[in-house]
Amino acid sequence: MKQGYFTGLLLLVTYAVSLGFYMWMGTTPPASMFHAAWKGGPIVSVLLALILMLIAYTVERLIALNKAAGKGNIPEFVRSLKLDIDNGAIDKAIAQCDDHQSSLAAVLRAVLDRYKKLYEYNVTDREKKVSEMEKAVEEATVMEMPLLENNLTAISTIASISTMVGLLGTTIGMIRAFTAMATSGAPDAVQLSQGISEALFNTALGIFGGIMGIIAYNVFTSRVDRFTYMIDEAAFYIIQTLGTGKPDR
Repeated sequence: MKQGYFTGLLLLVTYAVSLGFYMWMGTTPPASMFHAAWKGGPIVSVLLALILMLIAYTVERLIALNKAAGKGNIPEFVRSLKLDIDNGAIDKAIAQCDDHQSSLAAVLRAVLDRYKKLYEYNVTDREKKVSEMEKAVEEATVMEMPLLENNLTAISTIASISTMVGLLGTTIGMIRAFTAMATSGAPDAVQLSQGISEALFNTALGIFGGIMGIIAYNVFTSRVDRFTYMIDEAAFYIIQTLGTGKPDR
């Protein structure tokens, strides 16, 4: 499913669920917290939809990044791969990459494949070999990075939008509260309390969504940065080692 279709479908589903939940909150006892949140107005349903979208994107990123980490411990995989490279066992190293099935393994396999082709074509110039293997790293990284960074922009955007929508709800609630105070004679206590309640619940949900989004974005960005560092470090070592070596025939 293309990203645009996924986002559109997710938006429709989450808003339908949040709207249904919002309507249900209106049927709860007046003294309950759900009923108090329902008094926050229709913007509450929008904030709930944003929070649900954020949860969905967070789950998707957890699954995707765990898959990108491959099978087994990454540091152990890198150490074992370096040992095979040092021993000239290129085919064994390629088999390890196939077994690990991680983004790191995909990039390193591209380097090893490029090296074997260079050897088959009898390319002996070290600078040429290093240059070609670096190109292989760049090409493979370009293919893997979108998989690692997918939906991070959406998470960041939701974090910002959630705060702004919460502020909008706060503003509308305060307008209602000040309108109740502006009546001649005694202020309308019911309208005043509803306006303040609407403002506070929208503020709380907006801040909650923003905090969730910021935490999720920073956590996933840190994981992607670690992936990138490991790819660069392992690829650099392999390229420098293979610059003068020969594959196991």
